Parts: sequence; structure tokens; C-alpha cells
Amino acid sequence: MTHLVPLAKEVDDDKVTPGVLGFIVFAVMALAVWGLMKSMNKHMRKVDFKDPESDAEPEKKSENESVSRS
Repeated sequence: MTHLVPLAKEVDDDKVTPGVLGFIVFAVMALAVWGLMKSMNKHMRKVDFKDPESDAEPEKKSENESVSRS
């Protein structure tokens, strides 16, 4: 294991960069997240958030009010 130490000394800390491959991977991940967000927004627009029970409640309330007024 001590024979690997000189190899580590040859690497200059100032010259180590992610390079082109790192940029490409980051760009692909950013495009994937953008596509997923766009798809999620498309699907969320289709969702009906109204509860079917809450739609029936105003009808029952109006019926109860008309009965109590009579």
C-alpha cells in the first residue's frame, strides 16, 4: 500500500476539476428534473381536488333550510 503514496502526490489539487463529463452528467440530470416537473404539472392539472361528499353537502343544507323555514 505504501507504493501508492507517490502516485497520490503527483495529483495537483488545483488542477482537479469535474471536466466535461461532469458537466454533461449535471446537464442531463437538470433536463431530467425539468421534464419530470413539466410532466407532474400536466398530470396535476387533470386532478379534480373537489371532494364528492362536499358537493352533496350544499344540496342537503339547502333542503334542511327550506324544511326548517316551513
